[in-house]
Amino acid sequence: MKVMVETSAHHVHVCRETLDVLYGEGYQLTNKKDLSQPGQFACFEKVTVVGPKGEMTMSILGPERQADQVEISLTDARKLGFTAPIRESGEVDGTPGCKLVGPKGEVEIKQGVIAAKRHIHLDPKTAEEFGLKDKQIVSAKVGAGTGRETVFGDVVIRVSPKYAPAMHIDTDESNAAGLAGTVDGEIIV
Repeated sequence: MKVMVETSAHHVHVCRETLDVLYGEGYQLTNKKDLSQPGQFACFEKVTVVGPKGEMTMSILGPERQADQVEISLTDARKLGFTAPIRESGEVDGTPGCKLVGPKGEVEIKQGVIAAKRHIHLDPKTAEEFGLKDKQIVSAKVGAGTGRETVFGDVVIRVSPKYAPAMHIDTDESNAAGLAGTVDGEIIV
């Protein structure tokens, strides 16, 4: 069961209200590059994420979301001074908050800082072909030929008709496996 593996660098998702404060009332995000998941895109717009020990500038990913979320690696978390829990995207209850600074204003978000749980997006047809179910936990082998081949455990399967097949890992995980760019991985059940 082969799957494309992509490295997801740190980024920010914002809701309409936050975007209005950071960039101005009614501001529209500008698509810089389409991402592998249908309708998702990297934006030209960036924000500064301010933590207890430091700050980092990060790209916003579009489109707008229902809630603000900051996705960072555990290395980023240490640099910024967070204890970022490992969570699936959207599971932000009880997570740290931070300050987001844009060109027009700043917002204190009460929660939303996470290290994203490694996951594999699948559409229902591909999930059925692979015999996999939503929320199933699998392993994935990546990095063949890099001299740092790695088997990642605790990889959550996420199934939706809105998804295209792709595994997402953060920069720490990608560096551990010696990955350069998008590569193929193998799902192990």
